[in-house]
Amino acid sequence: MFGYYVQLGVRSLKRNPWLTALMVMAIGFGVAASMITYSVFRAVSGNPIPEKSERLFIPQIDSWGPKYNLLGNEPPYALNYVDAMAMMRTHKAKHQTMLYPIGLSALPRGGQSIPFTVEGFTVQSDFFAMFDVPFQYGGAWPTSDDDQRAAVVVISRKLNDKLFGGENSLGREITLSGHNYRVVGITENWNPKPRFFAVWGGSSFGNPSDIYIPISRAMDLRIDTAGNNSCRGRIDYSDWDGWLQSNCVWVTPWVQLDSAAEVMQYQQFLEGYAADQQRAGRYGWAPNVRLRNVMEWLDYMQVVPKESSISLLVALGFFAICLINTIGLLLAKFLRRAGEIGVRRALGASRREIYMQYLIEAGAVGLAGGVLGLLLTALGISGVGLLFQPQIARLAHLDITLVGLTLLVSIFATMVAALYPTWRAAQVQPAWQLKSN
Repeated sequence: MFGYYVQLGVRSLKRNPWLTALMVMAIGFGVAASMITYSVFRAVSGNPIPEKSERLFIPQIDSWGPKYNLLGNEPPYALNYVDAMAMMRTHKAKHQTMLYPIGLSALPRGGQSIPFTVEGFTVQSDFFAMFDVPFQYGGAWPTSDDDQRAAVVVISRKLNDKLFGGENSLGREITLSGHNYRVVGITENWNPKPRFFAVWGGSSFGNPSDIYIPISRAMDLRIDTAGNNSCRGRIDYSDWDGWLQSNCVWVTPWVQLDSAAEVMQYQQFLEGYAADQQRAGRYGWAPNVRLRNVMEWLDYMQVVPKESSISLLVALGFFAICLINTIGLLLAKFLRRAGEIGVRRALGASRREIYMQYLIEAGAVGLAGGVLGLLLTALGISGVGLLFQPQIARLAHLDITLVGLTLLVSIFATMVAALYPTWRAAQVQPAWQLKSN
């Protein structure tokens, strides 16, 4: 019977081509608007490291005091140099890394003499294992290189292709801002979205990093941060050492805590450290610390752009209006066939069969609207840059998941919209229709 109902549905749609086209267009435009905005929202609001997001935490310590703190007496987003180095030395977490973004100049090999800028981060060895960074060749430098301030570097696959033609360049040297570094690892194309570990110091949706060097080496070479540097009060420093001793925050810490007990212990450590600094005279206020995991941090930092959320709500509202119009069109279409329904009921068709016939017909409208919606979605995604920043707009793309979701939403929503018109059609009284017609 399913095939028979499909035939009836297609025949009915052909009988009123203009009405059918109007319904298909309403569904197509509505679902396309929703899917275009959803493709952006999905890209910026997803979990960037789902297998470990509940075990990776960013510690915050109040080094400014209530007078200069953020709204709600929140501590600074990052750490100053003194607190960052203290946390590095105590090493209370099994895995930890301190990082900040840098920009250096790389010198090409061969006859090319014009350097180009590369961007990356100063990190500790644990960075790569904590964040599951994939490698094409090699791996992270040993933890001993952090202590020895070794001149080592991990480069991206893209940079390796540019400098060494994609060869296995482990052990070879590159020149960064006048200093030589030995290549110990080449990462695969890794750039989680959003880039959770650099939400404050870098860009949440920036390009993949080209280089990673030990933070201890960067300190020796006095490599300044290429990211945020936030200070409070009267800061009077004229040299590097003065800046390091100031309350300016620019180092982002991350720790991996694998159990609730470890989280509690680390929270106690942070509070104890802040209390020690208060007793030592560095802080003139009570301990004020935070410990947020990845998703809590992204939510706190409001990484999802407001325009993406607003656009999605507007698009869903537009889709709802399209569905309401579709309900009216289907109601008019179905009730015009009351005589046909009455004859079928008189010949023995049950209400269940009427429901099935007309819901299948609505499903055919939804499928056609979904196909139109796919074409409009593909077209609309190419113009997302008109509403969003380029670095966000390029994240939106049409993949197999979005294709399937578009068709599913279109068919399901149309069939839901057809429930009331179908119910009305099934209530037709055969005797009255046969008598009046």
